[in-house]
Amino acid sequence: MFYIAEALLNEKDLRFSKHGGVHSAFGEHFVKTGLFDPKYHEWLLDAFDQRIVGDYGLDMAITIDQVQGMLIQARSFLQEAVRLLGIVE
Repeated sequence: MFYIAEALLNEKDLRFSKHGGVHSAFGEHFVKTGLFDPKYHEWLLDAFDQRIVGDYGLDMAITIDQVQGMLIQARSFLQEAVRLLGIVE
């Protein structure tokens, strides 16, 4: 989802060197403007939090159910981006 958000922002000639910049700009340019439902921004932030847990959480683990849920969300995120960009699959 991060790379999808980054690609969408790139289409607006916006580039960021940090995850936080991508997260904030996606919210500002795609959610606040009504181009994307706010749930996509929430999913983006939640996936980032889970990535941090997966990378650095010593006593925490991500479950198969959580991963499957994120994959469903990521597919939906991609479909919405494709729709917005008018890409024919």
